[in-house]
Amino acid sequence: MDNASNPRFSVLLPTHNRADVLGVAIKSVLAQTEPDFELLIVADGCTDNTRDVIAQFKDPRIRLFDLPKAAHFGYANRNIALRASHGRLIAFAAHDDILLPDHLELMGNLLDSSKASWGYSRPLWISTDGIIVPFCTNLNLPDEYTYFMEQGNTIPASCVVHTRAALERAGYWPEHLPKAADWALWKQIIKYSGGHLAFLKQPTTLHFSANWKQSRHSSSNEVKTLISIADTATWWPTILRTPPNGTYIPEQVSLWHTIEAGKDSWVISMRSAIDTVIDRIAWTSIREVLPAYEVMLASNSWRITKTLRILSTWLRGP
Repeated sequence: MDNASNPRFSVLLPTHNRADVLGVAIKSVLAQTEPDFELLIVADGCTDNTRDVIAQFKDPRIRLFDLPKAAHFGYANRNIALRASHGRLIAFAAHDDILLPDHLELMGNLLDSSKASWGYSRPLWISTDGIIVPFCTNLNLPDEYTYFMEQGNTIPASCVVHTRAALERAGYWPEHLPKAADWALWKQIIKYSGGHLAFLKQPTTLHFSANWKQSRHSSSNEVKTLISIADTATWWPTILRTPPNGTYIPEQVSLWHTIEAGKDSWVISMRSAIDTVIDRIAWTSIREVLPAYEVMLASNSWRITKTLRILSTWLRGP
């Protein structure tokens, strides 16, 4: 372990008026199997009891940046904290997300072994009623890489870890953007790294729909499709259904209690269930597409090509 002034990780946790779930996010960072980190909590103009929540934690690795509200999503305040940070690797913890206990350990090992400057783990999205669905973004596939670099982002920031050196080359969070500054930063880092990146197919974080979106599926059509499958599939694993335990209890709090109770066995079983879901969706897709494909075999070649593209899209995911 490095000394306290030179930790392996700096974990950035920006927050604005989510005291109801912030404590869970902090607990998930402090519960990491990799202990060598500093936690930079950036209070971006908070007007609720955020400070009281943070004060409950006496861990010396916590550094609070209590700042006036910055423009947009407070990207300027994030940069203030990052410029005062000391970690060789930079991780991100959203105030309404949960890091699984081995997130830093696995992602740190991934970047070190791959020599990549930027990497991410498989995203898991959680509906407001506690359904866990996997997102199959694989940027090592050329078409998905092109989509990410040119059209849209499907990777939550909490899944991402990158090096400090890459952050400095990319120029930190772009403060002028009204939204999606994380996506802009990731693209800059990847560009300056020559496209070299690392992907961990294991999920290491849980990403929830932001409360301001007022959306069960985080306003994502892809996530909406996955949740609709979970709603109707009799085979959907029970462990991936964790409804909030009470009307006024946030889904993050309910799921954190489940993780605390199940410990490592819950994480192992959940990851196995995610593999099952991906396999089931692929198998079901093949069975649905195959009859149409057999008909197309007797038709023109361009139709065969079109069907193969449909099949390929189903198997790869978004």
